[in-house]
Amino acid sequence: MDWDAAYRHEIFMGPPPWNIGAPQPEILALIEAGEVTGPVLDAGCGVGDVALALADRGYDVIGIDLSTVAVSEAAAAASERGLTTAHFRQGDLRHLGEFGLTEKFNTIIDCTLFHSLPIDARDDYLRGIHEAAADGAALFLLVFTKDALPADSPCPIPNQVTEAEVRDAVAKHWSEVTTQPSFVAVKLPDIPGLPPHNFPIDEAGRVHLPALLLTARKV
Repeated sequence: MDWDAAYRHEIFMGPPPWNIGAPQPEILALIEAGEVTGPVLDAGCGVGDVALALADRGYDVIGIDLSTVAVSEAAAAASERGLTTAHFRQGDLRHLGEFGLTEKFNTIIDCTLFHSLPIDARDDYLRGIHEAAADGAALFLLVFTKDALPADSPCPIPNQVTEAEVRDAVAKHWSEVTTQPSFVAVKLPDIPGLPPHNFPIDEAGRVHLPALLLTARKV
């Protein structure tokens, strides 16, 4: 996908469906439960919904995304809100070692990045974030499963995963890997030909697409 075009609202005839104006509910629940410890790496931060929410709560957080448009929007939002502990960098997380980061992260949050990567890039990405993590660090990874979007959907299809697929990929580098059924809240675009669905819809009109929440540790 052309991520800059998506964030310029050129692909979905509006904001990308995953831009809901707030952190994903499943990630927000982790934050509010005290499961997140700073400093935090927001891997694939997009427009910064997670990073901004963390900075609002006093966390030190670095958000990295491939999209120049998204990173610029995130940085502008942090500046407008006076959030000095959120910082944003543009670049490819497959090459995290090239960023010159000097601190180790106690939490890494991957909120719908993993399924957006080319399949042959997954191992480099997982190895890189593991190297950037402090001993004992937590990884939280929210990822679409195979039944999130039908094959005939006119929306771009990410590399959705099975539970075994994502567990095996992460377990090559991380320990104590667990998964649980989850969801990604999206604002489905008004695209002609979008197949009907029976997924839950919340009070904000957001559709809950099937996902997995994976947790792991660096030990």
